[in-house]
Amino acid sequence: MQASRGRPVYSTQAGRLCPTCGWPAERCQCSSRLEEAVPAKVTVKVRLESKGRGGKSVTVVDGLPRNAAFGAELLRELKRALGTGGTARDGALELQGDRREALRALLAARGFAVKG
Repeated sequence: MQASRGRPVYSTQAGRLCPTCGWPAERCQCSSRLEEAVPAKVTVKVRLESKGRGGKSVTVVDGLPRNAAFGAELLRELKRALGTGGTARDGALELQGDRREALRALLAARGFAVKG
């Protein structure tokens, strides 16, 4: 059996390495670690996706700032208001089912500019 020739995950000089960018974990350079400030006016796009999900439809809220705390709080409120499941992905929220109309109203009430 051959040994795998993947990239290193630990270095005796620097310790733990980031799996995305390869830099030491405490000095990670990848964009996933950077937090954006939440702007005063947020413009989001709402769309429906069903490809690659076994025929199930998912409503995607895209164009959010890359801020984990902001995204998690918004997702929690939207899931509670809509009574559905969902998840946060890289700068986007995914909610189960076709919830576009209800989302437009909820996001507009929070002061977001909604497209799509």
